[in-house]
Amino acid sequence: MSASEDTAIHLVLITGMSGSGKSVALTALEDVGFYCVDNLPPELLEAFIELEQSHQAARVAIAMDVRSAASLPGLPKRLVQLQRRTTRPVHLTTVFLDATTETLVRRFSETRRLHPLSLKQSHDQHRALTDAIEHEREILAELRDQALVLDTSLIRPTRLRSQIKDLLGATQAPLTLVFESFAFKRGIPMDADFVFDVRMLPNPHYEPELKPLSGLDAPVAAYLAGQPEVNQMEAQITGFLNHWLPQMLRDHRSYVTVAIGCTGGQHRSVYLVEQLARSFGAQWSTRVRHREDDSWPSTGHAASH
Repeated sequence: MSASEDTAIHLVLITGMSGSGKSVALTALEDVGFYCVDNLPPELLEAFIELEQSHQAARVAIAMDVRSAASLPGLPKRLVQLQRRTTRPVHLTTVFLDATTETLVRRFSETRRLHPLSLKQSHDQHRALTDAIEHEREILAELRDQALVLDTSLIRPTRLRSQIKDLLGATQAPLTLVFESFAFKRGIPMDADFVFDVRMLPNPHYEPELKPLSGLDAPVAAYLAGQPEVNQMEAQITGFLNHWLPQMLRDHRSYVTVAIGCTGGQHRSVYLVEQLARSFGAQWSTRVRHREDDSWPSTGHAASH
């Protein structure tokens, strides 16, 4: 057996809603050394992988979306077949980029681009676009269920690039925990597997010296660590995850996103995300996101992602 026949390849499949940032994600992967192909027809997937392995390629990223709508129903089966190969194994990571319908409508309106499923002749273009987006969700539902989902509704392209690079650096771990802080006033992250509401906890926002800081700052951390309710909430979330994560691993989950929300996404949720990531980091691969950090007052600290 030749060396090329034994070569494993890391395949990242980028898919998701039109207008959700797939081109940004593909560019990010290209920046870190992936060979990237946009809009590869699903029928060519296996032949393409064979070709790249014969070239000794180690990391490949492919974007597939509703532009190949007629072929998408068979894609999940093709992906399973690829992963079952005993020679020339394929390590697959599927990333699904999503966004709210309102966000997608705004992005298409701003760019004046036509959605791939839009009716070209319609008296109500807004309704036609909304219908196309909802139809796209139906077509992609099975792929979404099998993927790591990233909600791009409220993040800038630069942040999406850094998140893609960071998350895919952890793909060799059996299960990666993503802890994300957010503000309820801006909506619940669409990519969350679990959501914990911590708005009932003591709020540093009402302490004048703590209000401009965030949960990354030592004075805020010290204040919250001294609150029994905060410690109780942390212990209960920890107990819940410790109980269910092993079972999710047995169910072949690769990523679990745990979202912690407070009112402004600046103090309580940020502190608890940092604490939980530090605690679970000893046993699991962990990643941290602070969705609202662009809106925090500038205090000189650097957020971790």
